[in-house]
Amino acid sequence: MRKTKHLAVAPDAGVSPTDKDTTDRQLGAPATESGKLTRIEIALIIVAAVALIAAMRVAEPFLVPLVTGILLSYTLRPLVSLLENLHVPRFPAAALVVAILVVLVSATIYSVRDDVNDWVAELPVAARKLRHAVADSARQSPGPMTNMKAAAAELDKAAAEASGKPSVAPPVVGVQAQFQEFVTDQSSRALAVIAEIFVALLLALFLLAAGDTFRRKLAKIAGASLARRRVTIEALDEIDGQIQLYMMTMLLANVLIALATWGALFALGMADAGMWGAVTGLVHIVPYAGAIVATSAIGLAMFVQTGSISQGIIAAGVVMAIASTIGMGLSTWMQGRAVHMNPVAVFVGVLFFGWLWGGWGLLLGVPILAVLKSVADRVETMQPISELLKN
Repeated sequence: MRKTKHLAVAPDAGVSPTDKDTTDRQLGAPATESGKLTRIEIALIIVAAVALIAAMRVAEPFLVPLVTGILLSYTLRPLVSLLENLHVPRFPAAALVVAILVVLVSATIYSVRDDVNDWVAELPVAARKLRHAVADSARQSPGPMTNMKAAAAELDKAAAEASGKPSVAPPVVGVQAQFQEFVTDQSSRALAVIAEIFVALLLALFLLAAGDTFRRKLAKIAGASLARRRVTIEALDEIDGQIQLYMMTMLLANVLIALATWGALFALGMADAGMWGAVTGLVHIVPYAGAIVATSAIGLAMFVQTGSISQGIIAAGVVMAIASTIGMGLSTWMQGRAVHMNPVAVFVGVLFFGWLWGGWGLLLGVPILAVLKSVADRVETMQPISELLKN
């Protein structure tokens, strides 16, 4: 039998490097030595990111208390460690710190309770005054919206006459019914928020009582090599320090906003200026949205007190200027310096998490970004994220 001779051919024989790269790109081959991602890998990353965002939105009732409890434990850890150095057992020290936090917040709310109740009782009067002021202004000088509404009504009548059908006026819903529905909806949301805060406090208590147990577990999970464990411990230490710095800067900024608002409203002659300063500093814990709520409420309160729309606008403008200067300007810069991130990334991240989780997202957005950056700094595949977030 005749034997066939086989020739050994080199894998890349007769194929130039340029032709080979082109062929690999057309076939969707893995990334080349240059480190560039293929189209399939980019598509998979985009699909995974979209799936992760959808999962985070669906799992909001679970993730929000979880993240809040973890951040609280990081924030309160120095106080618990201080009590432990004074020979107080770990669990009683954690319980004492959490109890003091609850008492301080409750005392602050209780101290302004009567003033807030008095202002809420004035809401019907405020609504009546505002309605009369708007009606008088519309009668004196009809604005574009009034003319557009009248034009829309005339067009509806013309369309009804052309079709031969009688025009039917839309059903009028009573203001009282709308207000009751709004109060019911907000009450259910408030109960849900209180439940989430309670769960977060319990989780923070257990994490504080556990001490370094979970840190050791994470270091053990990271790998058997000492290098991986050291990197994990460094990341956890950085996260701890950045979250504490962020909380300190937020506390300082809110205190400055409260004091500045108190002084400005006192100079404008507004009643209960101290209460409104405390409320502004408290609600400004939620970035951006808190400033809008405080500005609207103070403008309405000033209008009720003076009966002048211009005075209400001036008070609201002053509060918005304070919130913008200290809260959105100085606070964003300080927080960016504390967590070593550029202000643009902080602002965009807060907007994203605000869209994702509402008010909770606005509150938790910056700490989550700080944690993400600390991890990305030490993971090679996440270097683009680190570069995007760094200052």
